Amino acid sequence: MIRMTVSRARSLYLPIAVVLGIALSVAVFQTLKGQATDGEVLNRELLTDYTLRHLVLVGLSFLAVAAIGVPLGVALAKTGRWLRVPVFLVANLGQAVPSVGILVLFYAWFGLGLQPTLLALALYGLLPVLRNTLVGVQSVDPAAVEAAQGMGMSRRQSLWRVELPLASPVIFAGLRTSLVLIVGTATLGSFVGAGGLGIVINSGINQSDRIVFVGAVMVATLALLADWALSLVERVVVPSRFAQ
Repeated sequence: MIRMTVSRARSLYLPIAVVLGIALSVAVFQTLKGQATDGEVLNRELLTDYTLRHLVLVGLSFLAVAAIGVPLGVALAKTGRWLRVPVFLVANLGQAVPSVGILVLFYAWFGLGLQPTLLALALYGLLPVLRNTLVGVQSVDPAAVEAAQGMGMSRRQSLWRVELPLASPVIFAGLRTSLVLIVGTATLGSFVGAGGLGIVINSGINQSDRIVFVGAVMVATLALLADWALSLVERVVVPSRFAQ
């Protein structure tokens, strides 16, 4: 009950915290040294284009992570160790290897553009979803499963009606972690021609502190808002009696 109250309070105060953070960022922005050419990057048209491109990178890769990670995590929870070891070996590799290294690896295979970035982001964000789905399903009380089967439910019905709803808070925690990781890591897509807000940050490194600051603030804001939006989805999808 306490966790549920904290979660609801967080979904209310996070947008307020974002607004206050943006206001503080505006004040900090005024103190930074800029250049006369800042307007070539810091203009509405370009920033809108970079932001939309960033959202495309994040959205496509996160959908791939969710579509692969959740079903695969459920399957792993129902199988023996023989299958979990190789799958988690690959997923852990995505987290252990620096994200730039993964991106360069896929770039060497697929060249410049959207494809290597999406593959790298999907691999990088897969582990939290896999791990939390596995843990969530395995942590379901066996008595609840036995009760469902005692009521005449098949294994599939028990999974959909009992196990997944009970595991859903843990699964969503993994999804939210993955989403925030992907939002931040997507900035590296600019190195292989995928675009996004990484272009803003990179273009300001040798030009203007203001440009770098704006790019960093925009990425941080997107990460917070993405986490907040997914928490709202969680409140709608997860039954209140299962929420933590």
